[in-house]
Amino acid sequence: MAIKGSLREASLPDVLQLLAMGGKTGCLSLTDRSHFGYIYFDSGRICYAAIVNRRDRLGVLLVKNGLLDPAELAAAVDEQRASPGRRLGEILIDRGAITPEHLAHYIRIQVEEAVYFLFTWSQGSFFFEADQQPEEGAMRVSINPENLLLEGARRVDEWSLIEKKIPSLDLIFEVGHSLPLPDELVLTEEQRRLLPLLDGGHSVAEIIEESGMVEFEVGKSLFGLIQAGLVIPVGKRERSTLQHLPTSRIGEHRNLGVAFYKTAMYEEAVREFRRVLELQPGDLEARFLLGLIDLHRGDDRGAVHYLRQVLERGGPRAPALLNLALALERMGRLDSARSATEEALRIAPRSPAVLLSHAILLLKSKRVEEAAETFSRYRDVLPAAARPPAVYFAFALLAEAALGRSGDAIDVGNQGLSLHPHSAPLLLHLGIVRERQGEWEEAEALYRRACEEDPTLAPAQKSLGDALYRRGAHDEAARAYHNALHHAPDLGDDVYFKLGNICYKRMEREEAIRLWRRSLEINPENSMVRTNLEVVESALRDAAVGPPAGSASTAAVQRGAAREDPGSGSVNPLPGYLSYVDD
Repeated sequence: MAIKGSLREASLPDVLQLLAMGGKTGCLSLTDRSHFGYIYFDSGRICYAAIVNRRDRLGVLLVKNGLLDPAELAAAVDEQRASPGRRLGEILIDRGAITPEHLAHYIRIQVEEAVYFLFTWSQGSFFFEADQQPEEGAMRVSINPENLLLEGARRVDEWSLIEKKIPSLDLIFEVGHSLPLPDELVLTEEQRRLLPLLDGGHSVAEIIEESGMVEFEVGKSLFGLIQAGLVIPVGKRERSTLQHLPTSRIGEHRNLGVAFYKTAMYEEAVREFRRVLELQPGDLEARFLLGLIDLHRGDDRGAVHYLRQVLERGGPRAPALLNLALALERMGRLDSARSATEEALRIAPRSPAVLLSHAILLLKSKRVEEAAETFSRYRDVLPAAARPPAVYFAFALLAEAALGRSGDAIDVGNQGLSLHPHSAPLLLHLGIVRERQGEWEEAEALYRRACEEDPTLAPAQKSLGDALYRRGAHDEAARAYHNALHHAPDLGDDVYFKLGNICYKRMEREEAIRLWRRSLEINPENSMVRTNLEVVESALRDAAVGPPAGSASTAAVQRGAAREDPGSGSVNPLPGYLSYVDD
């Protein structure tokens, strides 16, 4: 289960202690206004940490500690630019500049410095997602969080003082004392490194980047210079001048947006991607990711808008077409969605994701034989080591059942459950096939499991209600129907019809009439509901004025209410109501 909260209510040290004591493995993501950082845990110990858009200080640390000279670092950085996929530490080891032991030591220092800086974030939020791993190639460490708390607390105390003089990293300072400085004035090495950058043109954030020093070192050194009266503030970098920022800032906003997107912080991600578009209106990646965010937030029209822009400006692309198909399918535009996957297949005929989406859309379009064939092609191109997702099994079994191969459908469903025992749609679909086979108890058990796994899945609640209604467990059936309608008020006229019948049996006639009327609103052609309404409303009118002697109104009402379950011995149809969500 994910853990999330506000840094105002739970400090980072408290969160670290909680994760360490619990022996957790996963990623703790943190945001402080427009900044983003993360700490990875392995069995309660910190194994990696970084801050998005923070300059990699490994090279500076190695030079500062005499393990590397500036020329060697520059040569390694040039080699890294030529091979962006390689890490600086790997290049330095290959060049014989440092040993693996040196690298491990300074990677640990870099991770610790990142955590110390995150300690200074007092607002924003945190989000822990279990079982997440650092990106491939990241060099891991093993640090007990408890060992960082004391130094972290000291830095937080110092930073609270520093912030009184440097409340924003956008501030610009310059030397207010004539140079050279008096001989009696002793400066630290860090302060001397800062002096050339305190020229009235660099913001504190830019000084941090150019100096290669970490935020705490720059803040502490600058604070001392301010206290000594050597430097004075002369201005502030205005955030409104985005169009004048260097091109590198586009990448910084994109990196932040991706980090926010991965942790479902969609508002923050949208802000960053829109900044990218302000700086570079033709950026297709930002538009694509804005489309994905709209998909996640359920804004299918917004998703279609952005994804079509990507396709119009950048030409056909399989990922954009695939997600466009998903948005169109959720809007009920099956033909357009299927056309999008057909175009994606033309571009990427062996893409498992495209084949799976196309197969599901064919099934929803009742082109069952084509769907079954496409599901088979999907399995053929899927790598042998890859595990098919639950959605494949959930819909492939429906294709088999629709072709009359119920045994094969059940086999596919059971295979899927062995891999995905907690998939509610898979449990639901297998239950429907079992029900069609007359295996009532097995079907009901599968429906119950589906509802337990996902109580918000309205079709599962409805199917459970139908199973309970069929065997006369009306009170339980009513609860399941109400749960279904809570999440999908327009789920189906038969739900309101059966709920009305249950209310009538309880002598709740006014409520029965209300439910039957709602059923007719959804399906005016339901003659059985209309008959029940006419009979019961007529009986209630007769009761209000007093029936004539020998009236058979009560018997008529009983006959009307008895007309309740022409489907009580039938089975659920193969579903066409579930949307395919591409994880």
